[in-house]
Amino acid sequence: MRQRRMLGAAVLGLVALAVVGCGAGQITQTDSQEAAVNGAVAETGDILVRDAELVYPEVAEREGPSVYPVGSDAEVKMALVNQSLTSDELVSARSDDAQRVAVKGETVIPGDTALTIAPTRPNLDRLLHAEMTVEGLTREVRPGQTIKVVLDFRRAGSVTVDLPIAAPAEPREEGPEPEPEH
Repeated sequence: MRQRRMLGAAVLGLVALAVVGCGAGQITQTDSQEAAVNGAVAETGDILVRDAELVYPEVAEREGPSVYPVGSDAEVKMALVNQSLTSDELVSARSDDAQRVAVKGETVIPGDTALTIAPTRPNLDRLLHAEMTVEGLTREVRPGQTIKVVLDFRRAGSVTVDLPIAAPAEPREEGPEPEPEH
């Protein structure tokens, strides 16, 4: 009786392994899904661009949605990851949607390291940090729209990134509750 139970358990174990292994190596439903982040992603050579976006525009005194009007400046945030063991450098950035793209701070990205581009330095002192500003926008940019920025790297080459406007940090205000019907 005991041998029968052990044999039954062994057969069930083998069946379970066979069933689990049936999907191995197959195309999955999630193989082509994009990451659930608001920012854009891109890559050139050994450089990965992750979570690239324009900082949400400050709320104006007037009513209505926040926008970047023509002639305004927009701050950029993103992460640049160097997957190589060799250093690379962000040598320039440009956009047809702006008069100029200014980069201040660290631009050399050592091998196997990331450079954080953001308006403020992260609290971690060991992170490389730079600031990027798209200056003198040539068109109005609203949430839901993007602008193209070209990043030029010394070794990895150039990559075009479609920068969306980031989601606001604060939740939107809801209107007054509708009155219940009687």
